[in-house]
Amino acid sequence: MITLRSVVGTDTSGYFIMAITSPRAALKRAELAGRLGCNLETIRYYEKIELLPEPARTASGHRLYSNEDQVRLRFILRARSLGFSVEDVRSLLGINDGRPSCAEVRALAEAHRGDIRKRIADLKQMDRRLGEIMAGCTGAETPDCALTDKLFEDS
Repeated sequence: MITLRSVVGTDTSGYFIMAITSPRAALKRAELAGRLGCNLETIRYYEKIELLPEPARTASGHRLYSNEDQVRLRFILRARSLGFSVEDVRSLLGINDGRPSCAEVRALAEAHRGDIRKRIADLKQMDRRLGEIMAGCTGAETPDCALTDKLFEDS
């Protein structure tokens, strides 16, 4: 498929010129989603909140994503899979204030890792407490259950 786009201006002979570009590197949204293993709505969302820039379009209005878009989306998906918030990703990409320094990125990652460790500790505590409560539950086929009784207690 070849996409024709008009260029603002003329060539040396005064004729309007058309730039012919091959979208080999360009992917439609569904192709990009398939390649990166995400869904279409994810890509739409990241465009809407401006983590992904507005992509180029074909003459018929189909979005075309460049290799740069693909690299950027892969970065976003990886950062999100590590639990970074949208605002953290925005900072990592330097959308608001320019590209962050390595020290700034490390500080953000260390803070995030601290949050993860806190959540892990909280989950371990919840697991321990739930295990204690479950120990009193016989699993009998009666409506009386020590587990629900414990949950209703004032402690």
